[in-house]
Amino acid sequence: VQLVESGGGSVQAGGSLRLSCTASGYTLSSNCMGWFRQAPGKERERVGVIATGGGTTFNADSVKGRFTISRDIAKNTVYLQMNSLKPEDTAMYYCAAPRRRLFCDLRDASAFTYWGQGTQVTVS
Repeated sequence: VQLVESGGGSVQAGGSLRLSCTASGYTLSSNCMGWFRQAPGKERERVGVIATGGGTTFNADSVKGRFTISRDIAKNTVYLQMNSLKPEDTAMYYCAAPRRRLFCDLRDASAFTYWGQGTQVTVS
């Protein structure tokens, strides 16, 4: 399984970014994908997840209403659309996949086996 992220960068507060995560060896139509982030000095937290059926759950209250997760099954790619960005959104963002679907609902990063390389988002 390989997860490759792209789309990070620097943006001013109030701006938008869209992160992409393309998977190989992992079929999104039958699996979930999570987005995590880790700010300097903080623990990695799960931002949200897109389930096998395409439904999404956001775990970080601070991003609800501002972030959305979607996917393109044909491209085997998941997206994290981030709007109204705030300086506190600054972090390294990762997509991650669990080895088993029953772990999809778990928020702990240790439940997710496969990780992308991360992409930096900086909001000033």
